[in-house]
Amino acid sequence: MNALISVSDKTGVLELARGLQALGVSLISTGGTARLLQDAGLPVTEVAEVTGFPEMLDGRVKTLHPMVHGGLLARRDVPEHMAALRAHGIGTIDLLVVNLYPFEATVAKPGCALEDAIENIDIGGPAMVRSAAKNWKDVGVLTDASQYEPVLAELREHGKLSDKTRFALSVAAFNRISNYDAAISDYLSGLQEDGSRALFPAQSNGRFVKLQDLRYGENPHQQAAFYRDLYPAPGSLVSAQQLQGKELSYNNIADADAAWECVKSFDTPACVIVKHANPCGVAVGEGVLQAYEKAFKTDPTSAFGGIIAFNRALDGATAQAVSKQFVEVLIATDFTPEALEVFRAKANVRLLRIELPPGGATDWARGRNAVDVKRIGSGLLMQTADNRELSIDELKVVTRLQPTPQQLQDLLFAWKVAKYVKSNAIVFCKDGMTMGVGAGQMSRLDSARIASIKAQHAGLSLQGTAVASDAFFPFRDGLDVVVDAGASCVIHPGGSMRDAEVIAAADERGVAMVFTGVRHFRH
Repeated sequence: MNALISVSDKTGVLELARGLQALGVSLISTGGTARLLQDAGLPVTEVAEVTGFPEMLDGRVKTLHPMVHGGLLARRDVPEHMAALRAHGIGTIDLLVVNLYPFEATVAKPGCALEDAIENIDIGGPAMVRSAAKNWKDVGVLTDASQYEPVLAELREHGKLSDKTRFALSVAAFNRISNYDAAISDYLSGLQEDGSRALFPAQSNGRFVKLQDLRYGENPHQQAAFYRDLYPAPGSLVSAQQLQGKELSYNNIADADAAWECVKSFDTPACVIVKHANPCGVAVGEGVLQAYEKAFKTDPTSAFGGIIAFNRALDGATAQAVSKQFVEVLIATDFTPEALEVFRAKANVRLLRIELPPGGATDWARGRNAVDVKRIGSGLLMQTADNRELSIDELKVVTRLQPTPQQLQDLLFAWKVAKYVKSNAIVFCKDGMTMGVGAGQMSRLDSARIASIKAQHAGLSLQGTAVASDAFFPFRDGLDVVVDAGASCVIHPGGSMRDAEVIAAADERGVAMVFTGVRHFRH
């Protein structure tokens, strides 16, 4: 049995080579890998001895040769193939160990030059991987260090690799090549004349890994599966660990993502309850129990069967409170033993543990998508994600009445929540909790009316509340509706042709109004 080893990342390769040599496998290698094995005292044949040609063109050409590819591609069950090998003195290669030049890591470096990127495009490696993967019935191909130990274990136990293992290795190899080529395409098609990279390349190559098949999609007649990014951001939903409960459904996952994205945007202990992709209750508190109790008060009816998310660990007392209602999915950064004990009696409740992202300057470090994608007929809409955050210094007071410090805090809280509510969005808030949420209506007036009706049904007074509107009020009528309901201050983007009319109405009604200059449509 012959193994050709040629790796850029040397992680684990010595242990693999020693294991193969102990099993009587003959080792063939290239360049730096060969020197590493030789220095470790392992017998190895350099590829140049096999091909009869030295490495050429600064290493660009070394394995692109019939002596290599013939040994990889020859079918052992085809007599003519084996006769051709004998006629040309070509030996079989039964195991290929290759990982590729670090193109992705190279172009990820700030200021990467095109020349550096080009030199890190592997040619011979992918060619060998494709040859070996195509001939999977006779050749095993390893493209990642995580495969080394399982392959060695199988060889030690059985003396060879099963068809099932070789096929799985082949699939993994083609996936690696696909991802590698997609990274090259993304980089080159996004490169601009000045050397910078376009946010949206001329060709977009999505790369996702399936996590699981789902029972069905939004409706039972639809099929569905759950995928994650090849390189997911830390602290995103795909990193969740399910501790108990039934399998997540398509709708569970969509709603859980909406809840988690909203709750992790708060720095203080917070609770978000989501139903049908919209927050129906959001609150902050001194602890998670207080945050939950305030969020639940917003709309107890809609909270039934919802998704609840916390940006802190869930303790026993809060678990007891939550367990009194019907909940589909419960998300927290952790669960205390007492909390787990409470839900052990409710085996169907899905508990998801997600660590908060580490935080930092980039969207990735903060666990956020940099780009949003929406599928349309035979195409995609792509945009930068709505990661815009607003500080109190950016607010522009446009009315004679100035908001109080407490009102400013309520306005910022309402504005943060409105960002996660489907348009048209109207959100009433006070003292760090939502008081009424109107979502997804064709008319902003209807959203305002619905928000106030929900508050009435929940027994909440809207007197003195802060109201956020995700887009401007095109007429004064929307402002009149929220003020009639009890609002004392309003936040919205501004920018309407009738801003002056709306501002005058606010002055007439004796409420404070601030403009953000930022719109938060969410469709």
